[in-house]
Amino acid sequence: MAERSTRPYLIRALHQWALDSGLTPQIAVDVMQPGVEVPAGYAHDGQIVLNIHPQAVHELDLGIESITFSARFDSRSEFIIVPVTAVLAIFARENGRGIQFPPGDEGTEPPPSSVTDDGSPTTRKGSHLKVVK
Repeated sequence: MAERSTRPYLIRALHQWALDSGLTPQIAVDVMQPGVEVPAGYAHDGQIVLNIHPQAVHELDLGIESITFSARFDSRSEFIIVPVTAVLAIFARENGRGIQFPPGDEGTEPPPSSVTDDGSPTTRKGSHLKVVK
């Protein structure tokens, strides 16, 4: 079974934390990632910051694969699609606290490896945890 990305779960957790704290959750999005659908002309330097507070959006869905909602831009309702891999950060507008993600999906990186005495790479097997009695 493939390991699931933690990104969608962290996005949901920080979204809930911001709301519980009376703050405005926002996401920074890499608009150059495939599948991102945001209104043209609002991105700067390949990024856009979107307010995802329930009072600012309609039908917000913080899904495993993507975030979808409708929002108004210049009085026009727009349907927004953001793959979770395109989310660069989620934070509270008022204090900037949140989390920044590496570009792309962390679930696609290879497992940690090391080098043997002869210089050939080897993948570590098993857990790094030890049983303590």
